[in-house]
Amino acid sequence: MSQAYEKAYRQSLEDPTAFWGEAAKDIQWYKQPLKVLDDSAKPFYRWFDGGRMNTCYNALDYHVENGRADQVAVIYDSPATGTVKRFTYREVRDEVARFAGVLVHQGVQKGDTVIIYMPMVPEALIAMYACARIGAVHSVVFGGFAPNELAIRINDAQPKLLVSASCGIEGKKTIEYKPLLDKALELATHKLDRVVLLQRPQVKAPMIAGRDFDWVEEMEKAQPVDCVPVEATDPLYILYTSGTTGMPKGVVRDNGGHAVALKWSMKNIYNVKPGEVFWAASDVGWVVGHSYIVYAPLLYGATTVLYEGKPVGTPDAGAFWRVVQDHDVKVLFTAPTAFRAIKKEDPNGELLKKYDIQHFRTLFLAGERLDPDTYHWASNLLKVPVVDHWWQTETGWSIAANCMGLGAFPIKPGSPTKPAPGYDVRILDGEGKELPRGQEGMVVIKLPLPPSCLPTLWKNDQKYLESYLDPFPGYYFTGDGGYYDQDGYLYIMGRVDDVINVAGHRLSTGGMEEIIATHPDVAECAVVGMADDFKGQLPIGFVVLKAGVTKPEKIIVDELAALVRQQIGAIACYKKTLVVQRLPKTRSGKILRGTIRKMIRKICDKQEYTIPSTIDDPASLREIEAQFRG
Repeated sequence: MSQAYEKAYRQSLEDPTAFWGEAAKDIQWYKQPLKVLDDSAKPFYRWFDGGRMNTCYNALDYHVENGRADQVAVIYDSPATGTVKRFTYREVRDEVARFAGVLVHQGVQKGDTVIIYMPMVPEALIAMYACARIGAVHSVVFGGFAPNELAIRINDAQPKLLVSASCGIEGKKTIEYKPLLDKALELATHKLDRVVLLQRPQVKAPMIAGRDFDWVEEMEKAQPVDCVPVEATDPLYILYTSGTTGMPKGVVRDNGGHAVALKWSMKNIYNVKPGEVFWAASDVGWVVGHSYIVYAPLLYGATTVLYEGKPVGTPDAGAFWRVVQDHDVKVLFTAPTAFRAIKKEDPNGELLKKYDIQHFRTLFLAGERLDPDTYHWASNLLKVPVVDHWWQTETGWSIAANCMGLGAFPIKPGSPTKPAPGYDVRILDGEGKELPRGQEGMVVIKLPLPPSCLPTLWKNDQKYLESYLDPFPGYYFTGDGGYYDQDGYLYIMGRVDDVINVAGHRLSTGGMEEIIATHPDVAECAVVGMADDFKGQLPIGFVVLKAGVTKPEKIIVDELAALVRQQIGAIACYKKTLVVQRLPKTRSGKILRGTIRKMIRKICDKQEYTIPSTIDDPASLREIEAQFRG
C-alpha cells in the first residue's frame, strides 16, 4: 500500500479546500482566490473563485523570468516532412506574444472565441497559447475534419476568427485543408470574415482577398502583447466531444482549475521532473493533446514533444523507439491502439533492438481499455512500468491511475488501478444504489468534481445537467460501466451501452474483447451486440489478425468461440467472428464500436445506412458491412 497516495487521496475527499488550496500555491496569481471551492450554486461548482491569473504567463513567461529561458520547451519532430526543430522557452514565449499581437490586430478581444483548425505543427501550439495570453477562448478542431463537422462547431462556438493551415500530412497522404475550410464557412450559418492561414511548403492554398490573411506576413508586422489577467473561472477553451444525438457537446475548461490540476498531475501521476522530456503521442485536436502536449508539460517546466507522424509507417514500427532515443524521452503517454499497431507490424519487437532507450522510464496508456495482452506485450518488451489510466474529454486529466509520483501500487493488468486524488468514484446500480466490491454497475463520481473537470457545456447548462448530472443526482455519470475488485482496484469495462443483454443476462462486450485479445494470432478486436429474435442480443466479434499469420481463419474463429465459452461460459453465446483487414477508428485511434453497432442495427432492421463523414477510413467500415451482409 502506498501511504503517500492514501494520505493524499483521503485528504482530497475529506478536505478538498485544503488539498487543492495547497496545490494552487504552485500557480502564479495576479490576485489570490477568495474561495478555493465555491459551492454556492450547486450543482455548478467553481474552483478558485475570485482568483486572477493567466495560463500563458504560468506556462511561458514565468519560466523565462525564472531560469528556464534557454531550456528547450518544444521539440517538433515530423517524420512526415523530415523536420526536427527545437524551441526554447524564450523562443516560444516570443512567438506566442507576437501571434497574440496578430489576433489583437484582427480584432480579437478578451472573451472572444477563436477556432484553430490545424495539423501537428508548432504554430498550432503557438495559436492556442496566444489565445490564452489575451483571454480569448480557443476551440481546436481536428485538422482535416469534414466540412459539415467544422461548420457545426463554427455555428456553436461563433468565433471571431479562424486559424488554419494549407494542409496536413497523415502518414504518406497530404490533406488540403483550404477546400474543406472554404466549404465549412459556406455551410455555416455563423458568418466568419477573418481567417489566418499558415502556408506550408507542401501545398500553396489559394487566398480570398479581404478574408484570408497569411500567417508569416501578419507575424512580420505584428507587435507583441503582454499577458492579460483573467478570472480563474473564465473559460480557457472549448473542446467538442461526441453527443448521443449527433450534435457535439462543447466541453468548457476553466483557466484556474485547469492549471492547478494539470501542474499537480505532472509530478504526482506521471512522476516527471522539471526539465525532463515528456511525450504525449496524440494530436492537439484531442483532449490528450490539449492537456499533455500543449499545457501540462510547459506549466510544469518540462519539455514537450510535438510529433507529426504515426506509430507505424513513418517509416516503420520502430518510429516511437527512434523518438524516445533521439529526444531522451523519459515518459511516453499514448493510446493502446498505437501499441497494438506496433505489435501487429513487429510482434517480436525486433525494431526496438536498433535503438538505445535505456533512459526511458514509464509508459502510460489511455483512451480506451488496455487489454491485458497488449499490457503484457509492452511490459515484456520495454521492461518498464506500463501504466493504464482512465479519463475523459470532460475531465481533462486522470480519473483513475497508478499515481507513480505518490508511490506506485502493484499493477493489475486490465485495471487503471485506483481513483486519482480528488475523484470519489462509486459504482451504482440502475436505481442509484451503491454496489459492493466485485459487482459491476454504473461508474459515477460524487460531486464536486476536482479542478480542471468541465464546469458546464458551452452556453448550455441544461444539456450539461441532462447529460451528466440528472441520471444520478449528486453524481457525475461517466457513461461507463465497471467495478471495484476486493483490493479496491477499479476496472472500467467500457461504455454502458457496450453491455449487452443475452437472454436476460447482462454481459460486457469489453470482457469478451479482453478474452479474444489473448489469442496469439489476434492483433485487434471489437465485440458488439446485434439483435436476435430469440435471445434479444448476441455478440459478434470483428478481429484483425497479426502480420504473418498462416493458420486458416476457420480454425481461428472456432478457437475464439471456444475461448469465450471457456472463460465466460456458454451463456455468452459467442459464436460469430468476422476477420477483417482493419477496424474503423477515429483520427485519434479509438475503435468506433458505437458506429459499428449502429450500422449492424440498421442492417438487421433492413434500414439504409450512411457512413458518417467523420470516419477517417470509411473503407474499413464498408469492409465490415460487406462481411456482415455476406
